[in-house]
Amino acid sequence: MGWTSILAIYFLVWVMCAFLMLPFGVQTADEAGVAKVPGQADSAPVNFRPGRVALRATILAALLTGLYIANFEFGWIGVEALDITNYIG
Repeated sequence: MGWTSILAIYFLVWVMCAFLMLPFGVQTADEAGVAKVPGQADSAPVNFRPGRVALRATILAALLTGLYIANFEFGWIGVEALDITNYIG
């Protein structure tokens, strides 16, 4: 596998991880006990930290990409393991 393929896979996994990390560690104004700004949505986060989300996504994406590449190289789980038609009927 070429380094450009690894980079593309890492980028896609990073974006998915970033979206998965968004709701973790975020509090609303009601949960934090902070007064709301007039016009603020009830679900708006009080302490959103994009740097922390990016760091967590980077670590998780590196781990998942490493596992994907290791599986690609060593063939732990192949297409035949995911074929459920052999088990039906």
